[in-house]
Amino acid sequence: MQKIAIIIDLDGTLGDTAPDIHDALNHTLRLAGRDLMELKDTRPLIGQGARALLEKGLTETGGMVKSERFEELAANFFDYYLKHLSDNSKPYEGVIEALAAFQADGATLGVCTNKSIHFAEALLAALDMSRFFKAMTGGDSFSVKKPDAGHITGTLEMMGHNGGRAFMIGDSINDIMAARNAGIPSVAVTFGYTETPVQQLGPDHIIDHFNELFPLIKSL
Repeated sequence: MQKIAIIIDLDGTLGDTAPDIHDALNHTLRLAGRDLMELKDTRPLIGQGARALLEKGLTETGGMVKSERFEELAANFFDYYLKHLSDNSKPYEGVIEALAAFQADGATLGVCTNKSIHFAEALLAALDMSRFFKAMTGGDSFSVKKPDAGHITGTLEMMGHNGGRAFMIGDSINDIMAARNAGIPSVAVTFGYTETPVQQLGPDHIIDHFNELFPLIKSL
């Protein structure tokens, strides 16, 4: 599988990270004197980065706060999340085996997430997954982020991918559109955090379990 690049989203794709993100959000909402949110309502809000998540959380529990207060709350969110980002997060079933299979077969692997790179790197290290990836990029790695094609092409460049096939694996419209904008096929997982079922988002391929990914790519 030489010259094949596999780019993978993090939250809702590589791992079930929502419980710790949800915990950090509720910690921050509590500081703001707001009602807490349920995990099922937080999951669909994940994918644009922590600041967007916090803004949505505040909006849904009483409205946005003034800019200065928002920055204070965001700082509290970041501080709390960094200390607890792997308390309950874990790779989805079959992820480690799939990554190992791709690596053994010569594929180059990378992470492309809208999560801040600082948190993405810390989380992947805590979950013992960093060893699989040639490059990891976050929502603040470039001047653009998914669904902009530049996030994909920038990640591929950091992976040293200079030709050959590339695939984007993700769980949301941002992943699917980023792949489309960059001119590469997308593979959507059905177990992620999107509010709209991925079947309605137009990915090139769909998998229900990570044990389907390696055979799918090998067949294409």
